[in-house]
Amino acid sequence: MLLDLGFPVLALALVVAIIGVALAMIGARRDDLAIVASARNAVFVVAALVLTAAVLLWIALLTNQFQFEYVASHVERNLPVFYKFSALWGGQAGSLLFWTLILSGYSTLAMIGFRNQHRQLMPYVIATLLTTTAFFLVIVIFAANPFKKLGFVPADGTGLNPLLQNYWMVIHPIGLYLGYVGMAVPFAFGVAALATKQLGNTWIRSIRRWTLVPWLFLSLGILMGSQWAYIELGWGGYWAWDAVENASLLPWLTATAFLHSIVIQERRGMLKVWNLVLVFLTYELVLIGTFITRSGVIESVHAFALSNVGPIFLSFIALSIFGYLWLLLDRLPMLRSDNELDSMLSRESGFLFNNVVFVGIAFATFFGTTFPMFSELLTGNKISVAAPWFNKVNGPILIVLLILMGAGPLLGWRRSTREALRANFQWPLLATAAVPVLLFVLGIRDALPLVGFALCTFVLATIVQEFARGASARRRITGESWLRALINLTQKNQRRYGGYIVHLGIIMMALGIIGNTFFQLETQGTLKRGESLTIKNYVLTYQGLRQVAQPTHTEVLAPLMVTRDGKDIGVVQPQKNLYFKTPDQPTSEVGLRIFPAEDLYAVLAGWEGNGESASFKVFVNPLMIFLWLGGLVLALGTLTSLWPHTQAMRVSASMPSSVQPKRA
Repeated sequence: MLLDLGFPVLALALVVAIIGVALAMIGARRDDLAIVASARNAVFVVAALVLTAAVLLWIALLTNQFQFEYVASHVERNLPVFYKFSALWGGQAGSLLFWTLILSGYSTLAMIGFRNQHRQLMPYVIATLLTTTAFFLVIVIFAANPFKKLGFVPADGTGLNPLLQNYWMVIHPIGLYLGYVGMAVPFAFGVAALATKQLGNTWIRSIRRWTLVPWLFLSLGILMGSQWAYIELGWGGYWAWDAVENASLLPWLTATAFLHSIVIQERRGMLKVWNLVLVFLTYELVLIGTFITRSGVIESVHAFALSNVGPIFLSFIALSIFGYLWLLLDRLPMLRSDNELDSMLSRESGFLFNNVVFVGIAFATFFGTTFPMFSELLTGNKISVAAPWFNKVNGPILIVLLILMGAGPLLGWRRSTREALRANFQWPLLATAAVPVLLFVLGIRDALPLVGFALCTFVLATIVQEFARGASARRRITGESWLRALINLTQKNQRRYGGYIVHLGIIMMALGIIGNTFFQLETQGTLKRGESLTIKNYVLTYQGLRQVAQPTHTEVLAPLMVTRDGKDIGVVQPQKNLYFKTPDQPTSEVGLRIFPAEDLYAVLAGWEGNGESASFKVFVNPLMIFLWLGGLVLALGTLTSLWPHTQAMRVSASMPSSVQPKRA
């Protein structure tokens, strides 16, 4: 049977990966391009084999091949097709195969993108990527085989976890995996730079985009996961500092620090050791996050059950840490900075402090996330660290981060004079002082949100000033309109102004966080038909329950007629989904009405009898729309930074092929 080829295909992929690693190392030692080319071809073969295995598993899931344990455990006959498709990453074994598939895809793209570049680096890049691929193939083959067969063929499957039967859970994991896995490419180049002693700026320039792309996917994946938590879990929030949430945030923090610090190495030849450490930390935090999610050592609503993949993960993590640090320590004498920090009031120092803050948040989050595991190991008691601890520890650090985000662009390279500081900080500081005064007059008295709004204003004023000054200077030279000047300004320096757009997205997201954290309103109550619940200027009137039968579950809907300031604004309809295969795992779907200033958010908590009475929780969440719109702006800024420079493309196209510059 065709599907029985799945396991042999994976085993063959592992053999080819191991051979590819050996060929890459032999080719590097002998400086033999033909052998290195064979290693490169091994990457393509492994990718084709892993893709074949994934397609076979997809076929098994879509066609209800319940003789396979994974299929029987994660789909059922009546499950909608797109949930059957997403079931590939809905369970332990399938998600690890999906991880391997994306890694082999990134590896293939790297081979194509760098096929005529970095002759000395590429053998070690190939060896590192294939080693990581081989590690995941070992797990899939020996510890989490998705093609394992049952001794019988069930009439139907168990079905997908109800919490995963949501459209965000179809796309959110894809974003996370594309972000997680892509961080292997920068790490591979870091290993190659250390192994070949080519420790200048070449490898840094080559991987900026290869870091920015997975960083964007990881950012969007985290936001999509927050949206899922917001609409599916029914608690009025979007981020609970859950262990698996934190596991996705940790590599994002260190990758963000890396994207900032590579600017210093490119421009001044500084922070060489630090950049190699950040690449290493990002890769290891991806592995550790994957271990936390899949080993079952830490409880989470997102995590997989306890499994035997943990020891294999820990072994590989330990080996990779030891090997990389050994290389790094051996090469330390070659990693001296080309320049020293000239002044604490400089852009270099701003970037450096920025990095310290990002790593500080990562350390605090890592400590809080893993504390239950270590407390159980040392004392026998699992002591959990809850959201209030993370907020108290990371809150002040985030305040410092906002200050640096606003101040950094206003500082000059090498040294800032007193006159330059006065000219650059004058208007942003005036705006920063004015906004909290205005908000205080309007009735906001709490110090923390006032500080938050003030710092958001500081960063926003800095961004506006930078764009305004640049566009004004361009208009004086070219006579262009403001809009044309802004567009051309951004195109001429996409990295700088794309970064400012990313900062704008972060500030918009910060506004949503401040609104939800400090100004959320909540009420609850049990209503009979026709009775009402009031919150702020909203009145919600219960209309009674109705049930809708679906192939895998029954939807229990509780429409609430809503008025605001006495005017009818429609209906919100919270619901519960009762799944036939898992009746003890009902899920919530919130009733949500989004307004520019706030969200009206209703949750059906329960009901009695035939719905003559029902219990509800209702929230008003101010400024939440800024959290999601900020994510879109962040994506726009990242794409602006990534987009090939149009002028550079025209120049390159006009050059003879023999003299065209190489672009990473």
